[in-house]
Amino acid sequence: MNDRANSVDERYVAAAPATLERWNRHDTTWMLGLFGTAIGAGTLFLPINAGLGGFWPLLVLAVLAFPMTFYAHRGLTRFVLSGREGADITEVVEEHFGIKAGALITLLYFFAIFPILLIYSVALTNTVGSFLEHQLHIMPPPRAVLSFVLILGLLAVVRCGEQAIVKAMSLMVYPFIVALLFLAVFLIPHWNGGILATASTLPEPSALLHTLWLAIPVMVFSFNHSPIISAFAVDQKRRYGEHAEERSSQILSRAHALMVVMVLFFVFSCVLTLSPAQLAEAKAQNLSILSYLANHFSNPTIAFAAPLIAFVAISKSFLGHYIGASEGLKGLIVKTGKRPAPKTLDRMTAAFMLVVCWIVATLNPSILGMIETLGGPIIAAILFLMPMYAIRKVPAMARYRGQASNVFVTAVGLVAISALIYSLTA
Repeated sequence: MNDRANSVDERYVAAAPATLERWNRHDTTWMLGLFGTAIGAGTLFLPINAGLGGFWPLLVLAVLAFPMTFYAHRGLTRFVLSGREGADITEVVEEHFGIKAGALITLLYFFAIFPILLIYSVALTNTVGSFLEHQLHIMPPPRAVLSFVLILGLLAVVRCGEQAIVKAMSLMVYPFIVALLFLAVFLIPHWNGGILATASTLPEPSALLHTLWLAIPVMVFSFNHSPIISAFAVDQKRRYGEHAEERSSQILSRAHALMVVMVLFFVFSCVLTLSPAQLAEAKAQNLSILSYLANHFSNPTIAFAAPLIAFVAISKSFLGHYIGASEGLKGLIVKTGKRPAPKTLDRMTAAFMLVVCWIVATLNPSILGMIETLGGPIIAAILFLMPMYAIRKVPAMARYRGQASNVFVTAVGLVAISALIYSLTA
């Protein structure tokens, strides 16, 4: 990983760490980059899964959204910041827990993020295929051809480099926020009560807890941007030095406030428009809520705008998660003892990603099923539990001990993982 770290160093300004002054363009770029990584397939499927559970579970999840997202990602950022200068997450794990633990966490880190790329590959292929068929009235090409072209196009963007990806995502966020807000407002005249039909009676406590238990992994996935946290923390440490934790927390809090407000407004607008039966139909069709809305309404504006918004959201999230997935794969290759040249390593990684993403996108497995059994729970182990364990065991993180948020983050992580075990055995 040292070769990679050295290559990354060249992309950053080799200057003394900045002092904590006023908010600047660099901070805004990262705030929007974090937002852009989180808002993707998970968000576009959240109204379906959350809406199926009824009004009261959705209300509880809405209250938990910000603390669950902010405290967890802050903990992971602090963990990466606790390592030596320029060390990414896989190197920090090895530094704190040893070579064997480093290899294990690197493996888990890869398998926590790589399935998300597979989910995005499926979602992107379905979105474009549905758009061609229903909005443009064009017979889409064979699924294998369509998925290959789309994934190859995204990997071509990846070749521009890490910082170019972050900047591209931050630029894409502006029109996306406007479009998502427009869509949520557009749906207001179409609100028919939808999910409110389930609000008249309080669910049994056991039923409510069961619904929340199974919904939390999807919530974890929907607001997740852990794959880009390692690059984010490394950049903050280079730029702000001893002030990195304070400025990182400010950037994270603003990014999370933005995403929670935007996403929850969009989710509630969707579930107040569509009935539970329609949400179930969208799940059965394996489409995002935007593609389903495009097919549901005869309005030409929504019919064309919704799939395009979904395409942008999924594409930029794919790019953000590729950073983390490639970081994990390169770490695994290096830990086998092989140290290919950086360019060779990049090409090997890209080729592997292309082939596997293409195969899965062609097979078209259930996206929500993948989120429930692969995405959320595995991410929870890295995002929620590992930083909390490090706070207890690593001297460099001792100053964060004794905070109530640590208990909250640990509890959410355990709930998400136990939901996986239940889903696999049920």
